[in-house]
Parts: sequence; structure tokens; C-alpha cells
Amino acid sequence: MLGSWRRTAAHGLARRERPLTVHHLNQLLLLCSLVLLVAVAAVRISSRSGLPSLLVYLGIGIAMGQDGFGIHFNNAELTQVMGYAALVVILAEGGLGTKWKQIKPALPAASALALLGVAVSVGVTAAGAHHLSGLEWRQALIIGAVVSSTDAAAVFSVLRKVPLPARVTGVLEAESGFNDAPVVILVVAFSTAGPIEHWYTLLGKILLELAIGAAIGLAVGWLGSWGLRHVALPASGLYPIAVMAIAVMAYAGGSLAHGSGFLAVYLASMMLGNAKLPHWPATRGFAEGLGWIAQIGMFVLLGLLVTPHELADDVLPALVIGMVLTMVARPLSVVMSLVPFRLPWQEQTLMSWAGLRGAVPIILATIPMVNGVAGSRRIFNIVFVLVVVYTLIQGPTLPWLARKLRLGEGPEAADLGIESAPLERLRGHLLSVTIPEGSRMHGVEINELRLPAGAAVTLVVREGKSFVPLPTTVLRRGDELLVVATDQVRDAAERRLRAVGQGGKLAGWLGTTGNGAPGR
Repeated sequence: MLGSWRRTAAHGLARRERPLTVHHLNQLLLLCSLVLLVAVAAVRISSRSGLPSLLVYLGIGIAMGQDGFGIHFNNAELTQVMGYAALVVILAEGGLGTKWKQIKPALPAASALALLGVAVSVGVTAAGAHHLSGLEWRQALIIGAVVSSTDAAAVFSVLRKVPLPARVTGVLEAESGFNDAPVVILVVAFSTAGPIEHWYTLLGKILLELAIGAAIGLAVGWLGSWGLRHVALPASGLYPIAVMAIAVMAYAGGSLAHGSGFLAVYLASMMLGNAKLPHWPATRGFAEGLGWIAQIGMFVLLGLLVTPHELADDVLPALVIGMVLTMVARPLSVVMSLVPFRLPWQEQTLMSWAGLRGAVPIILATIPMVNGVAGSRRIFNIVFVLVVVYTLIQGPTLPWLARKLRLGEGPEAADLGIESAPLERLRGHLLSVTIPEGSRMHGVEINELRLPAGAAVTLVVREGKSFVPLPTTVLRRGDELLVVATDQVRDAAERRLRAVGQGGKLAGWLGTTGNGAPGR
């Protein structure tokens, strides 16, 4: 079967010479399911060992390639298309999980890093690649642009496991969502035949595409969230599908309007994620699952595209360019971009080290290959080695650096898991509330919740048994509550529940408001 699959991959994937049959489809489905199972098991291994999961996925692709099991795959065009599609899903999942209250104060700093920071990083890295590695200026500029984008998948997966201050996390997450647009424009411009456009022309294109993408993303996100809040779908499983469809629509609309589709999908998803939509935990779980599939597929495909025995000559240039990027370009871009914001040096140091790279630079490195740029294969190899080596260094050491800089936050009260199901004909909502470990709602009586008039706790499920609570019933960790609220007080009831979960029965006196994104 393996020999047959090799022939299928060589002829069917790289350059399809005969039509795909059901037999080929069966082999493809078997191989894909095996790869997914191995990748899922690898997540467990990587979480225990501290090895970034993206390296495991790349390793799976390399092992399947021509230097491993012998699958020949060299279709850069297909890799680029599939990589873009995967990145759309990853940005959507990241946007859905971004808290607006955390990212709002970070927008100016993140925008500066995504514009001025990218420009500084491209210039410094390109100069280092030209003078230290002997690359031509066009190749050096392409590499500088490609590796100057922080990777959304890497940032979202790593930073949310590290207890950092909200301002640092907000800046880094927003930067990774914003900087793809200017970097894509620069890579395409540098990869086009003919003279490179003037800097002010490139800047104008970048600003215009960002403006178009932002406008479309905000519009689609607002309309989509408004529609999902006012229309009760017949099945809860339709809400996750609708949310992801709206996010993808934002990307497609932004791209077709010659704007930044990546910025559009990120902003639309962020608006959807903070809109208190019905059945939110189900939507988050669905989006997270799609995000994992996108990451696995993207990294495995990129690993297939690599030919390991061709990398030897490009290891040293990759290490040199990576050193310039990590030790000079990234810190300088952070310092210059954040001068007006006067952030502490500890936070700037962490942001300099947290400029994580991942699949995005490798995907962008396929653009010069598709455009036929001279030396494009060497560019791809250098970027691949750089990403693998420095991800292996930066990812595992980020928590250690945060502790050394004393930027790790102490434990916080666990947030409540609240799921809302609209009761359209009754003009009300049914809130399902779970009290997790660490919640300060533990020990609070029902009457001490002080829910607004029009909201009431109707049922408590404890240790598998349900009962109608009394006003004096004391809530415990692990309890599940069903709260019925009218349309008018639905938001106020949720805010009050979150406030009690964070501050206990004295939440109102302590100033805890409970404002935040649903289901977090």
C-alpha cells in the first residue's frame, strides 16, 4: 500500500497525470487519519517535553517526504494556497479567543509594532543577510520581510499558557494579528519581476489595504454578531458553523476588495468573540478543533515540501540571519516602536524575545518560489532552518524569561463558563453556569447573588443530582446552575454572575464589575 501511495503522491499531488479514483481517495483518507492520530498523540508528548508542537508536525511531514517514506511533493502553489486557507482558520480561532478588554489598550502599541516595527526589522535583517551571508539585495529583502512577521499560531498557542501581564499579552496577540498584512505586501512587492517600488508607494499600499481590511472586518463582524444574537437557529450545532462562515466571509470580502483579508478575518472574529453569542462554549470548542486541524495540516504539508539533504549548505546562513533577527532587529524594532508608550524595560525585553516565528514565514517563503525568483529555493531553505532552530530556542525559554523578569502574574479567580441559549418565543434566555475550581462563587448563598429583577436561579445540578434551590442554598465548586433571564436583564445578570465569580458575595462593594467576554 505504501508503494502505491508513493506513486499516487508523486503523480497525483505534485503533477496530477491521471484522475483521482475512489481507490486513491481511500488511501488518502487512511493516510490523513493516521497522520492526525499521530499528531494528536504528539501534542501530549510536546506538552510534557516542552518541545513546540509545530516542530513535531514539521517532523511528521519531513518523515513522510522523499528523504523518509519517499513521498515526492514539490508543489509550492498548492502549499501556498493550503497555507493561506489554514492561516485564515488560525486567525479566526485566535480572534474568537481574544478578549476585547485586554486588547483595547494595546491597540496603539500593537499597530506601531506592526508598521514601524516591521519596517525596522526588514531593513536590519536584510542588511545583515546581505553583508554577512552574501545574499543579493532582492533575496535579502525577501528574507527580511518573510521572517519579520510574528506567527499568529505560535503566539496564540504559547502566550496563553504563560501567565503574563494583560498588557504584554494584548500587544503581542494584536501584533501577530496585524502584521501579516504589511509583510505579505512587502514579500509580493520584492518577489515581483522588475524594479522594487519606492518606499512611499509601498507604505501607501500597506495603509490602504489595512484600512479596507479593517473596515470590512469590523462591518462583517458587527453584522454577523447582530444577526446571530437576534435569530434563534433550530440547532445549537449551527451556531459554530455560522460563526466560522462569517469569519471566512470577512477574509474573502477583504481580499476581493483588494484589502487585507488577514486583518479582516481577525477583526471580524474578535468582534464575534466578544459579542456574547448563544452557545458560546460549543462555538469555541468547534473553532479550537478546526484550528488544530489547520495547524497540523499546514505544518505537515510544509514538512513535505522540504528536502532535508538540500539544507546543509543553508544552515550557517540561516543561523547568522536568525541571530541578527533575534538579537538586533527584533529588539531594535520593539524599542523604536514603543518609545511613545514608555513601557518598562522588562516588558520590552520580553516582547523582544517573544517575536515567535512559525508557519507564516515558511508559507510566505513560497511566494518567491511561485513567482520564479532566482534563488527562491535557497530562500525557502534558509527560512525553514531559521524557523525550526529559533522556535526550538525561543518557545521553551519564554516562560523562564518571564519568571526571571518577574512578569508572571499570580493566580486569579477562575472565570465562569456561561452558555446562553435564546428562548425566542418566551423573549428570554437560559444561562447555563458552571462553577469551576478557584471560583469565589463557592460558599455564596443563592440570595447573595443579588441577580437583577427578571433573572432567577431555577435549577442546580450537584454531583449528578438536580434540585430546585432555596434562597439559602449554598453554592459549591462543580455546581451547574440554570438561570432564566428576560431579554432586558440578560446582560446585567451575566455581569453579576461573573462579578460574584471573581469577587465573591462582596463583589459590588469591592468594585468588581464582571465585564468581560462570554465563556472565558
